[in-house]
Amino acid sequence: MFIPKRSDKEVISIRIPSDMLKRIDEEAIKYDLSRNELINQCIAFALDNLKKENESEDQ
Repeated sequence: MFIPKRSDKEVISIRIPSDMLKRIDEEAIKYDLSRNELINQCIAFALDNLKKENESEDQ
């Protein structure tokens, strides 16, 4: 059953270098993703893999 609901996403604006945007677009095409989907996945990966200040390189 389909029940429409609001998304918890928000629209934002960011500025990034032109060469980075070109690379994002190229990668999005390779994986058949929208630019937005790729950027969201990259941000999620980066946040999930941030090192804490006290973590060593081995962990």
